[in-house]
Amino acid sequence: MGATFSTADTIVAVATPHGRGGLGVVRLSGTEAVAIAAHVTGRTVPFEPRHATVATVRDVDQVVVTWFAAPQSYTGEDVVEISGHGSPWLLQAVVDLACHAGARLAQPGEFTLRAYLNNRIDLVQAEAVADLVEAVTPLQARVALDQLEGTLSSAVQKIDAQLFDLVAKLEASLDFPDEGFHFITRENATADLTRVRGELERFVKDGRRGRLIREGRMVVIAGRPNVGKSSLFNALVGTNRAIVTPLAGTTRDVLTERLDVCGVPITLVDTAGLREALDVIEEEGVRRAERAQEAAALTLLVLDRSQSLSRDDARLLETAQGPRLVIANKADLPAQWSCEDAGVCATGPVLAVSATSGDGLEEIRLAIVETLSGEPGSWDRAERLDPPMVSNQRHLQQVEMALGAVDRSLEAVERGATEELVLAELGDAREALEALTGRRTPDQLLEHIFSTFCVGK
Repeated sequence: MGATFSTADTIVAVATPHGRGGLGVVRLSGTEAVAIAAHVTGRTVPFEPRHATVATVRDVDQVVVTWFAAPQSYTGEDVVEISGHGSPWLLQAVVDLACHAGARLAQPGEFTLRAYLNNRIDLVQAEAVADLVEAVTPLQARVALDQLEGTLSSAVQKIDAQLFDLVAKLEASLDFPDEGFHFITRENATADLTRVRGELERFVKDGRRGRLIREGRMVVIAGRPNVGKSSLFNALVGTNRAIVTPLAGTTRDVLTERLDVCGVPITLVDTAGLREALDVIEEEGVRRAERAQEAAALTLLVLDRSQSLSRDDARLLETAQGPRLVIANKADLPAQWSCEDAGVCATGPVLAVSATSGDGLEEIRLAIVETLSGEPGSWDRAERLDPPMVSNQRHLQQVEMALGAVDRSLEAVERGATEELVLAELGDAREALEALTGRRTPDQLLEHIFSTFCVGK
């Protein structure tokens, strides 16, 4: 590792979020952690491992000190946590005293990096720590926790073990060049590779849904003025965030809100009505609405079912770009058109909703995540109770690389290639899986990954 992440020093940082609170924690890790904690507290009696000890940081605060002895600690080193009152000034004072006593201020993610380097966790689990800290929906937290507990790592290791067994048999066959595949038949090799391929394909499918859960998406509500876009926005958000009036053109700017839709973090955007602008302010609002649509992963195109379709509606149906859901709003009022009569059904499914009564909102929420995942009909309760193992783009890329190498291996076996050619492809597959878990990872990638963590973690 580079000098930035030197493991020879004892490091210190505030481990709790910035701001005031009832409690705050300062964390130390390294060979001098216990000695520095004793110096900071002026304590002469040794701390006991895994015992909370009341102490006083001189002229600063009364604290509770807990020593987690190596190697049974988060980082695998001696770790000391000093819990005091949650004043930013008090916590910084403890950190300053620790630095004066020989500690170094930790870099972002350095505690978790040491846990990885000391084989307490693998790289997948380390990245899951950051995902768990950043989780904003229960499903996000569940996916991250499963990865932290080693669900993905264990599955990857099983696949790698299958590939290793195949590699061993093929390498042994190299001693018998005139007999072809000596320790395994081509039929059995094909069967083994086909089984591995199926497992990797499942990971790829999981990964698309997992990335949606981990990263979220932006969804824009669009339509002509006064069709109920802001009412739908408020109904989905669950509060009156957008101003709603009978006057057309009330919304002049984009309005955003973050919400949980079936476990997926969605940034919902309300926009100005799309029509020929009547003044410069509305003109700018329309431009912003169009830019938001261009950036959105999904557009909810809202139509007013209680009024005849207008030319503006027809134009929006014809020109809307990208994935979209057509929403027939005001379904609690007498309908003035049906999707079949107006030809709206030709553009895709139409969902009826009443933003006023709430009827149809659950169907819209489910349609949003199913459309974003690209798997209509898949996002039921059972799917959410069994979250995907792959959610990180880096992990998905490594799985796809491994899958490509397995495909090439399978093709080589089926066309009668020699062991050497098959082994070369299997080596690429195993290398991709090892990079996923961190068994074979460049230092620059490690520094990039851990630099995105918060300080203290």
